[in-house]
Amino acid sequence: MLFNSLGYGLFLPAVFAIYWIIPHKYRWILLLVSSYYFYMSWNPKYVVLILATTLVSYTAARLLEKTDSIGRKKLILALTLIVCLGILFVFKYFNFFSETFTSLLARFAIPVSPLTLKLLLPVGISFYTFQTLSYVIDVYRGKCAAEKNPGVYAAFISFFPQLVAGPIERTDNLLPQIKSRKEFNYESASYGLKLMVWGYFKKLVIADALAQYVDNAYNSLPGCTGLDLLAAIVLFTIQIYCDFSGYSDIAIGTARLFGINLMTNFKSPYFSTSVKEFWSRWHISLSTWFRDYVYIPLGGNRCSKIKRDRNLIVTFLLSGLWHGASFTYVIWGGIHGIAQIIENHLFKRTSDKPSRFLKLVSWGAVFAFCNAAWVFFRAETLSDALYVLKNVIMDLRYPSRFKQTTLGLFEPDFLHRLFFIALLAIYDLASLTTDVIMWISQRKTVLRWAVYLIMIWIILAYMPPTGTTEFVYFQF
Repeated sequence: MLFNSLGYGLFLPAVFAIYWIIPHKYRWILLLVSSYYFYMSWNPKYVVLILATTLVSYTAARLLEKTDSIGRKKLILALTLIVCLGILFVFKYFNFFSETFTSLLARFAIPVSPLTLKLLLPVGISFYTFQTLSYVIDVYRGKCAAEKNPGVYAAFISFFPQLVAGPIERTDNLLPQIKSRKEFNYESASYGLKLMVWGYFKKLVIADALAQYVDNAYNSLPGCTGLDLLAAIVLFTIQIYCDFSGYSDIAIGTARLFGINLMTNFKSPYFSTSVKEFWSRWHISLSTWFRDYVYIPLGGNRCSKIKRDRNLIVTFLLSGLWHGASFTYVIWGGIHGIAQIIENHLFKRTSDKPSRFLKLVSWGAVFAFCNAAWVFFRAETLSDALYVLKNVIMDLRYPSRFKQTTLGLFEPDFLHRLFFIALLAIYDLASLTTDVIMWISQRKTVLRWAVYLIMIWIILAYMPPTGTTEFVYFQF
């Protein structure tokens, strides 16, 4: 079931109404049943996987709490990691590693046919696997107590707004909210609805429209001009942000309808002035997960510079691999890791505030870097990524080629999208210092309702006429 589908438009109001009508003690049951129904609407068979992961992590946490032996605790944790990550490996990475190993043997003249599995990638498996692992690790570290009610714990793991594409919630934030008694709060629910509208605007009006231009370019690279390729690079940078942050906005807004506050997942990342700052603003739930459960356990920055650099590159390579079973994702992650290492060595921390000019130059450099790195994320193969970057650079020698386009970049519809992108930029810039939704909510009735109605009209007028489209991060 997609957030942007008619089915969800019927599902959400029904669950919302029942949730606030029934007594508190039954609400976790409703969340559990509705979340499993939500997940099974894609493929009922794969509910077995989330059930297995939930059961294993629940049992492991209970066992961890009952034993005082450090050795047994380490064994329980190790077995849990093996089982949960093993399920993820089989469904997401087995074919990739099998084909890579076969290719490696072929280089040594050892002919072997790759063993591959014909399995669909279950939606959300990377997200709920990481959520279960953080829970077990936190119990192992003594940061939280093991949940005794298996049903409540299952509702925490499967909470439908953030189940398939995050945010990857931490135990101490979401689990207590699943269990706590709540009274309906109009202001919180109203804020959630407004945040959902903004998320739908980003997804339906900007991301889905830009996806058509990007797909047309990447599906016919030889026929693209330098302008086409440059446009595809920049448009994908905006598309991936609007698609994923749009999902997060809808998820966070939906949770607010049930009196639950999910963590912020994006904070205007494209206004960052360093790669490190970018990762403190982009997919925050994942970047903090890798920081807390990979980077810091490796030693973090409390070690020599060489080991710190190693920790960074390992963390980002794993982050790239988390996104997909392809070398293009690994390279994308590695590029970001290398960029942070370079920043650490070249730019020393200082208490002096940088000038506006220096901040502008830094922003431009980081934004350009992110655009170039996204090419590896979007391209189907490494050769495609190199083709795009090479031909953009090559065409810089022929300015006339940058006046030609096969993508329809000078047509009225595309110019309308540029206006909406400008609106997005203004919103994100203002969000650095102001809660824009709250600010609008405090304006006079006529003004704020004019804004709400105009936004709804834009979504209805400019949404894709071809039906619902999946969110990009569903494939991860």
